[in-house]
Amino acid sequence: MSGEIIKSFAAPYSYPTGLTFDGKCLWVASYDSKKIYQIDLDGKPIKEFNAPTYGTGAGPVGLAFDGKHLWHNDDIPKIYQLDLDGKIIKSFAGGAFGIGFDGKYLWSVPYGGGNINQLGLDGKIIKGFANPVSTGIGITHDGKYLWITGIFDGKIYQIDLDGKIVKGFAAPTSAAEGLTFDGKYLWYANDYDNKIYQIAI
Repeated sequence: MSGEIIKSFAAPYSYPTGLTFDGKCLWVASYDSKKIYQIDLDGKPIKEFNAPTYGTGAGPVGLAFDGKHLWHNDDIPKIYQLDLDGKIIKSFAGGAFGIGFDGKYLWSVPYGGGNINQLGLDGKIIKGFANPVSTGIGITHDGKYLWITGIFDGKIYQIDLDGKIVKGFAAPTSAAEGLTFDGKYLWYANDYDNKIYQIAI
């Protein structure tokens, strides 16, 4: 059943925002600790490093994985490509809160309205469309469709690549921020209860 909780566990650090899956493990960004960390699928920490914004007053938000590198955005706003030890490979300006990767392009979604944009890996906008969910901030791609979280309405939506809502269902809790797809299930990070959930779609 869509939205059914498969499992959940406490995030190692409070205020988890960005979330992505690397094919084996999860990566999480913590706004409070200003860290990005890798955990196994039971929540056990594997490694961590300071986000590029560490010590600046800004915070880490979105995360995506392209098969080799992490993509990360902060709330300055800026988008970074990072290696798996946190070294910055490149960066560019980008007004995003959530960020996803579809196998070729990045997708960014801003906080509190504005367009969802498809971006080249140089940051250039390929296309954009109005966010169909006014509170949508987390974003991921399942191989065909995009998924976005509605942070204040407590829902998760599947949308096509032109922004049309395909379906939506209630999230187990409100305030879902980070969102990722593992090939079968969605995972989302919830900053109200500081938990990470695996859910059926």
